[in-house]
Amino acid sequence: MSEGRVADRAAGPAARRGRPGYDLAGLLAVAVEVFNERGYDGTTMEDLAQRLGIGKSAIYHHVAGKEELLRLALDRALDSLFAVADRVRALDAPAIDRLEALVRGSIAVLQAELPYVTLLLRVRGNTGTERSALARRRAFDRYVAELVRQAEADGDVRPDVDPLVTARLLFGLVNSLAEWYRPGRHGGTGADSSLADAVCAVAFDGLRLPAAARE
Repeated sequence: MSEGRVADRAAGPAARRGRPGYDLAGLLAVAVEVFNERGYDGTTMEDLAQRLGIGKSAIYHHVAGKEELLRLALDRALDSLFAVADRVRALDAPAIDRLEALVRGSIAVLQAELPYVTLLLRVRGNTGTERSALARRRAFDRYVAELVRQAEADGDVRPDVDPLVTARLLFGLVNSLAEWYRPGRHGGTGADSSLADAVCAVAFDGLRLPAAARE
């Protein structure tokens, strides 16, 4: 779910504004922070209330419970990624260029929505909400694999590796950024393109210099 959609919900009648403390967007941001620190299963509503400095009843004023907060957070990450996929589908370009655009767009989402993407990558399927999120992730993986297949057919990607394996390796590289990337400490702030440039250089061009460049 995009930030705008979360804010819209917080501003609408369903959020019952007027209660002192946090709106839904602020509550969600803190909940995601705690989920990432303690793990979703290890976080209680009391933990959230203590971090927020409010009573549990104030949280229930906005959401039905902990799992709804998880759903909102995972939807925010997934909706952002699928928005990138939709833009890539609309491109009139070779598959290899669309694949690179998907990688760049996904990195931009990770940079802009780092806590939410980090939470998504830690989902293990222990709840219905988590299983639904994993199903959407698999659908995204299938789209990546289809782009790889098209690029192979075009002669732009080596054909001796299974497309799904290539897709997983490629996005394994992208997803690994969540483990160490921190805005302001690694290559700028926000959706800085230098990180995407580096990933694409490694993923699409490789590390080894061409023989001509080494002579």
